[in-house]
Amino acid sequence: MPEKNPETHVIDFRAAEQLLAARDPRGAVKLLDSVIGAHPENTAARLLRARAFFAAAQLRPAELEFELVLEREPDNAFAHFALARTFQRAGRPEQATRHFRLAAALDPKPEYLQAARFEARDGEARDGEARD
Repeated sequence: MPEKNPETHVIDFRAAEQLLAARDPRGAVKLLDSVIGAHPENTAARLLRARAFFAAAQLRPAELEFELVLEREPDNAFAHFALARTFQRAGRPEQATRHFRLAAALDPKPEYLQAARFEARDGEARDGEARD
């Protein structure tokens, strides 16, 4: 196999984006492993790999990658939101709430704001909100 170079890493990153969009998260992870191996400081590749782990229901690896991204970029609202979803999916609501709120504080996107208030008790809608 030919040696990888920066151009092939860019190609692998773009191909991993396409695989994730095509619902092949394991294929995306496989491509991103070599990219991150060569460029461990590449936060974009780590964030994409975290998303792929999440999509593949590999919650612990997703959590670790999102946390690494947040160590480098503590103001990354998307990483907070995605980490919160990871905690939520893993049944860790207290940690999820914290990161949903951080995401909403950093970027008041409607989905972040809505998620930050997800803890309504007994499934009741709050403040006149309609239930799904």
